[in-house]
Amino acid sequence: MGYQFIEWDQGWDYIQKGITKLKRIVQGLSEPQFNSEEYMRLYTTIYNMCIQKHPHNYSQQLYDKYRETFEEYITSTVLPSVIEKHGDCMLQEFVKCWENHKIMIRWLSRFFSFLDDYYIAQNHASHPGLNEVGLNCFRNMVYQKVNANVRYAVLVLIGKEREGEQIDRALLKNVIDIFVEIGMGHMDAYENDFEGYMLIDTRDYYSHKASIWIWEDAYTNYMLKAEECLRRERDRVSHYLHPSSEKKLVENVKHWLVVVNVTQLIEKKHSESGCSAWLTVDNVEELSRKFIANVILEKEVPAQGSTLVQHAEDAAMQE
Repeated sequence: MGYQFIEWDQGWDYIQKGITKLKRIVQGLSEPQFNSEEYMRLYTTIYNMCIQKHPHNYSQQLYDKYRETFEEYITSTVLPSVIEKHGDCMLQEFVKCWENHKIMIRWLSRFFSFLDDYYIAQNHASHPGLNEVGLNCFRNMVYQKVNANVRYAVLVLIGKEREGEQIDRALLKNVIDIFVEIGMGHMDAYENDFEGYMLIDTRDYYSHKASIWIWEDAYTNYMLKAEECLRRERDRVSHYLHPSSEKKLVENVKHWLVVVNVTQLIEKKHSESGCSAWLTVDNVEELSRKFIANVILEKEVPAQGSTLVQHAEDAAMQE
């Protein structure tokens, strides 16, 4: 299709019809997909409106309308659908809206791609790219408003799983991935809006468990429970947390289960095995393959403990 002069009202009316069709497709309503002819007509309409001479060059107006399209859609449809729900239902809606939003960005940025290729390229300092504009709209208008409620619902599910309940791990992973993706290449959102709170929740959970187990359980049972807790937390990282959380999470659990209670654990071990008894290498391998008991060994036997600790670390490396 060759060049054809287009007035603003005429061009924007046609583009709006395409946007309305896209919204219906994204929402799963009865609407056929775009065919190649429809796509090219939309692209060409925008292209023609961008290459016209001043005062009929509508590049800036179209750039503004691209952003306003997301803002209007979020205000009228997306945000209400998320904030009216709670718990798992809210998490499911949050994930669905995020996936739909990415589809909207992908299609609209194709229709408006001439802006990205030329107008934005020439004004990059003051005009973020179309993909960034779309993501910023969701982050500023949806994520910033609901991320605290989302985080709370996620932490509730993690707490339930720690207590032995079955939860939807796939849903959790999809939600937590949004905390990562919304950072657009940076981990600030994940670390500040989710991970920090998750580690505090972990501290509270295991400090409470330790306060009960340290009185109820024999030394061996306590250490086996501690090792099992570590295994399960690593399992959570592998299934739905970001890999960067593993070291922080493991250290958190070790601290509140073992380090904080090291004096009582040493006394408990001695009272059960005799004051002169030392923890053998076999016991280290059995109870401390993840070197949980190294803390106790280092505190208990400063002179001889380094050798036993090395045995424990060697056993852990061979696992």
